[in-house]
Amino acid sequence: MKVLAAMGREVLAILEIVGALNLTFYRVLRSLVPPRLDSAEVWRQLHRIGVMSLPIVTLTAFLVGVIMVLQTMSYVRATGATSFVGSGSGLAVLAELGPTLIGLMFSGRVGANAAAELGNMVVSEQIDALRALAIDPVKFLVAPRFVAICISLVALTLVGDLAGLVGGAATAHWLLGIDWRTFVAGLLEAELLDAFLVGLIKALFFGIVISICSTTYGLAVRGGARGVGNAVNGCVVATAVGIFFCDYVITWAWINIVYG
Repeated sequence: MKVLAAMGREVLAILEIVGALNLTFYRVLRSLVPPRLDSAEVWRQLHRIGVMSLPIVTLTAFLVGVIMVLQTMSYVRATGATSFVGSGSGLAVLAELGPTLIGLMFSGRVGANAAAELGNMVVSEQIDALRALAIDPVKFLVAPRFVAICISLVALTLVGDLAGLVGGAATAHWLLGIDWRTFVAGLLEAELLDAFLVGLIKALFFGIVISICSTTYGLAVRGGARGVGNAVNGCVVATAVGIFFCDYVITWAWINIVYG
């Protein structure tokens, strides 16, 4: 009975979290109609979230491209199938590993920071002060972060795709002696436009997940500094689960639409 009771509490806690996330998403969408945002705050968040994340995202994507070629190196050397290196690494970078790993890296840097920032504002009663001044915290604080995170992650995925392909081409040339023209020819022959578009769609949904999870956990902080730490921890876990769930749903839909 104790085990069943504990499982019931866990299920209720999960349902409570899902309800809170959906409520935040609804409130954000409502605050964007009509779209009257503080442009200065949006640009500030775009710089803090997007521009400042560019180095780590570029490095992550470059290493993804390098790793994909390393994984196929023994097979290519054994079979001589050099024409498949470009198409294989391109598919993985554009459609799967690139968006997912960039999203996870982005969530670790941006999502956790946003949750901690909003949590500290709750603890220091700045959110209560905004409500006392009849200012909606969702429209003033959450909506600009939502827009900035979604735009930044899509843009960073574009940059990351290029960095990943450059990393794959460079590794293929250095370790396998594959000319970059052969690598590019493999990419073009594979016709990866649909994989590229799917990767951008994933990035958009990952941005939604990161922004909603970080702001929901940040505004729900209770209990001072320990509450902020718990919120950041919960945000990181929930964001990772949400990213993998969205990745599964979008990949399943893509396979059934394109190849079904």
